[in-house]
Amino acid sequence: MAKILIADSIAKEGIDLLSRQHEVVVKTGLSEDALVEAVADVQALVVRSQTQVTARIIEAGQHLEVIARAGVGVDNVDVEAATARGVVVVNAPLANTISTAEHAFGLMLAVARNIPQGQSSLKAGKWERSKLQGVELAGKTLGVVGLGRIGAEVASRARAFQMRVIAFDPFVSMERASALGIEMKSLDEVFAEADFVTLHTTLTPETRGMISKERLAKARKGIRIINAARGALIDEQALYDAVESGHVAGAGIDVFSEEPAVGNILTTHDRIVVTPHLAASTNEAQDRAAVDVAEQVLDILEGRAPRFPVNVPTVNAESMAIIAPYIEAARVAGRVAMQLAQG
Repeated sequence: MAKILIADSIAKEGIDLLSRQHEVVVKTGLSEDALVEAVADVQALVVRSQTQVTARIIEAGQHLEVIARAGVGVDNVDVEAATARGVVVVNAPLANTISTAEHAFGLMLAVARNIPQGQSSLKAGKWERSKLQGVELAGKTLGVVGLGRIGAEVASRARAFQMRVIAFDPFVSMERASALGIEMKSLDEVFAEADFVTLHTTLTPETRGMISKERLAKARKGIRIINAARGALIDEQALYDAVESGHVAGAGIDVFSEEPAVGNILTTHDRIVVTPHLAASTNEAQDRAAVDVAEQVLDILEGRAPRFPVNVPTVNAESMAIIAPYIEAARVAGRVAMQLAQG
C-alpha cells in the first residue's frame, strides 16, 4: 500500500478512488517548508494550481514516483526537477475543455453586450440603456490564438453564432483548420483583422507577454480581447492602457499574472470584465480532473502507463514495460547526481 498526499482540494470522487487501494492524506494550504516535511515518505503527490511543487520539494520526496496535477497546466510543477529524479508528472488535459470553452464564450458575450456593467448599474438604481449599448457577434471576426482542444471548441461555438473564425497556431496544419472551417493567419494578421481575439495557448518563454504594447498598437481599433488561458500571456499594463485609450474596446479576463489578483490593475477598469479564474470551476470539470489524475496515479503505482504523462513518452497501457526501465534509470541518475553534487 502506497502513501498519497493530496496537497490541494480535489473532488471527492478522486479521493475515494485512491482511498480504496492506498493510504491517502489530505493536507491543503501547506507552506513549502511544511510540504518538504510532508512529502518525505509519500509515493504520490496530488495538487491543483495553488501548490507550487518546487525542486526542493521534489528532492525531499525520496520515495516519490508520481506528481499529479488535477488540471491542464503544469507551470506550478518543476517538471525538469521531477524528470531528473525520475518522477513521472501527469495532468488532466481533457477535464476542463468544455468548461473553459464555455467560460471564454461567456466572457465574449459579456464583453460584447456589457452584461456585468448592466447588472451593476441596475442594482445601483440606474437605468442606462443607451450608455451600455453593445455589439452583436454575428458577422464579426473571431481570432483564436491556440487551436487545440479548447480553441477548437470555442471556434465551433463561434461558427454557430455566425462568426468568421481565423486562427494562429504554428502546430496546426492548414488541412486541419480547413476541416474546422477556420482560416489560418499569422499572429499579427489575427490582431489586425479580428473584432474579438480569444487566447488558448500554453505559457512558455516564447508566449509570455506575447500580447504586448507593440502588438496591441498594431491591432484593429475596437478589438476586444478574451483570456481564459494564462495571465502572463498578456502585458497587463499595456492592455489596461489600450482599453483606457479606446484602441481596445474591452476585454474579458479570467486569469492573471499573479493570483489571487485582488487589486490587479485589470480589475479596476469598467470596460474590462473580470472573473477569479473560474474557467475550470464547474462540477463536471472538477470531477473529471480528480478522477483522471487518480486513475493515472493508480496506473503508475501499479506499473502501468499513465494516459497523460507530461515528461515521459505517451504509450499504451501494454507498453509500460518499455518505459519503466527509463523511468528507473532516470531515478538512479538523479540520485547519483545529487550525491555527487553533495560531495
